[in-house]
Amino acid sequence: MTSSHTIRNLTTLVTLRSNELERLQTDMAAQTQVRERYQKNLERLTGLYTASGASGALPLALSVNCGNYKQAVMEMVDTHRTDLHLHEANMAVAQRVLNAAWAKREVLDQVLTQKQKDADVSVQRRDAKRQDELATQFWFRGQGK
Repeated sequence: MTSSHTIRNLTTLVTLRSNELERLQTDMAAQTQVRERYQKNLERLTGLYTASGASGALPLALSVNCGNYKQAVMEMVDTHRTDLHLHEANMAVAQRVLNAAWAKREVLDQVLTQKQKDADVSVQRRDAKRQDELATQFWFRGQGK
């Protein structure tokens, strides 16, 4: 396999890994936005049952209704917290996948960079050898006169 062929293949792989990395970063950003929405909803729901304005001076039916309302909102908050924790666990897994993808891309990029340097050095050596051969030929021609 030629050096240019290897470099071309590595460039394609780096591009593919970069595209995968961008997709994972976009997914992670979307998951972060969902987490923020969960947190804002939890704050609002908590505010609904903590600052409902109900006091002990309410009639019995209204007091029971208010208690049922608070209990329903508290259950909803618990459900939201559970969902948030599950979502954060999924985010942690996605973050590990993102880190692994980044590491793979970096390794391929380093290999590509090294192969490009090696190819450049090879070209420079070939050019230097060609120039030396030309200089030797001119020197021999100058000696023959």
